Amino acid sequence: MDPCWRAALLLLLLPALKNAAWGAPTSAPVQPGSCEQYTNKTCKECLKNVTCLWCTSNKKCIEYPVRSILPPSSLCALSSARWGTCEVNFEALIITMSVVGGGIIIALFVCCCCCCRKKKSKIPDKEEEKAAREKEQRRVRQEERRAEMKSRHDEIRKKYGLFKEENPYAKFENN
Repeated sequence: MDPCWRAALLLLLLPALKNAAWGAPTSAPVQPGSCEQYTNKTCKECLKNVTCLWCTSNKKCIEYPVRSILPPSSLCALSSARWGTCEVNFEALIITMSVVGGGIIIALFVCCCCCCRKKKSKIPDKEEEKAAREKEQRRVRQEERRAEMKSRHDEIRKKYGLFKEENPYAKFENN
């Protein structure tokens, strides 16, 4: 090992070696407002500080490890970890949040699909407009042909004397 690295390592370990040599504890003293002061007390007292995590298995109050999203199992098992509320363990909290979050995402997806489908059906595309125009043109031509055929048939009936006059009593029969 390089002498520079040895010197750096010695400087880093010097405070720990000094405490061990003099019989002093290697952990830092409990500072007021830190989570360690609530160890062996109640969960509610520990969780008053939002940065604390309560472990029910060993009744320890520890700082929540913010660098990792979930507390590591070496610190406290998820089934015995409490954060935010003493009634729900961290494992149940994660499952509940996942289900609620998934439900919200699915609901948003369904709403977006429904809205897009309604919007698409409201705005007719060019092919639908063209088909509707052609259908209307065919209907108009058919009506014209019907009227033309009826007038021709009426002329033929008049020519051969088959044209029936309206019955003058027809209006009385309908009442």
